Amino acid sequence: MKQIGFLVIGIFFGIVMFKSEAASWFRIYEMFKFQSFHMYGIIGSALLFGVIGVQIIKKKNLKSFFGKPINFVPKDKSFSRYMFGGIIFGLGWALVGACPGPIYVLAGAGYLPILVVFAGAMLGTFLYGLLRKKLPH
Repeated sequence: MKQIGFLVIGIFFGIVMFKSEAASWFRIYEMFKFQSFHMYGIIGSALLFGVIGVQIIKKKNLKSFFGKPINFVPKDKSFSRYMFGGIIFGLGWALVGACPGPIYVLAGAGYLPILVVFAGAMLGTFLYGLLRKKLPH
């Protein structure tokens, strides 16, 4: 039952991303060339709703869908981890035109060449796992 709930939420998320054109390579290309506000509006809206949602969860001590308390674990503050991680993530996003969410959305929509990007993302994740202890965190 729990997995069906996650599947329904994932399908809804994918439909919203596809219909809003957040998974469109052309929209991402426009964003990186500062030609359109479309993607900035989507990302800014998601950020705003995320911040408001987290604050509501913290203030009202809300519980998860399954009745468990929601805990937010603070992360270590470090400039290098966010700088290098952001550069690598941004370069990958700009090169292939998709971050992890749109990869699944495009695969689900039937754009099969995105499976090459998916394989690259899996390889990158595997390499990160191998090199994790040697990277700045």
